[in-house]
Amino acid sequence: MIRTMEGHRLRVGALAWSSSTLSSGGRDKSIYQRDIRVKEDFISKLSGHKSEVCGLKWSYDNRELASGGNDNRLLVWNQHSTQPVLKYCEHTAAVKAIAWSPHANGLLASGGGTADRCIRFWNTTTNSHLSCMDTGSQVCNLVWSKNVNELVSTHGYSQNQIIVWKYPSLSKLATLTGHTYRVLYLAISPDGQTIVTGAGDETLRFWNVFPSQKSQNGESEIGAFSFGRTTIR
Repeated sequence: MIRTMEGHRLRVGALAWSSSTLSSGGRDKSIYQRDIRVKEDFISKLSGHKSEVCGLKWSYDNRELASGGNDNRLLVWNQHSTQPVLKYCEHTAAVKAIAWSPHANGLLASGGGTADRCIRFWNTTTNSHLSCMDTGSQVCNLVWSKNVNELVSTHGYSQNQIIVWKYPSLSKLATLTGHTYRVLYLAISPDGQTIVTGAGDETLRFWNVFPSQKSQNGESEIGAFSFGRTTIR
């Protein structure tokens, strides 16, 4: 172990990196900003949620932090604020799934829990709600492709599926099934082509869902992280 950081009074439920800053959110309703270069456990405390913080994600330019909570709220903070600069209360269940677009500044997606089931899109630059899509089941994770303007959502009750969406049309490109319990975790490979999902069924599944940047120019390429799995393209 290299270091221990304290501050939270109850369990830690979300983490997000931004350069040398580590953000942590917990059941104590607080978010702590921690500069790993200094000896102090934290440099600031962010207060705004009324219940547990269950989702955190920094924007690609590291200027904005989005947080989701069990209070059904999505909050946006700038890199220097201790109070939220934007508050969105349209979700009707916990907001755990959060993803910033790498293709447009201020474009943010958020997903709600079982009582909500919606993915909502926001423009934090203009403070506007762009669109809402009912997915039919709990939204557990969201990730945006860095290669193409598409995103993946993973789901829980009742279908436990993985869906690939085209943006901004929100057309469904693929539905991936196989997990028998809710898909709790989602990560994307460094080359941006393969995702891995983890579920309550005790399995990891690998999916080739996104094209490479080269293949968009007409060249066929197998990603280094493809694991030889079937592609949806």
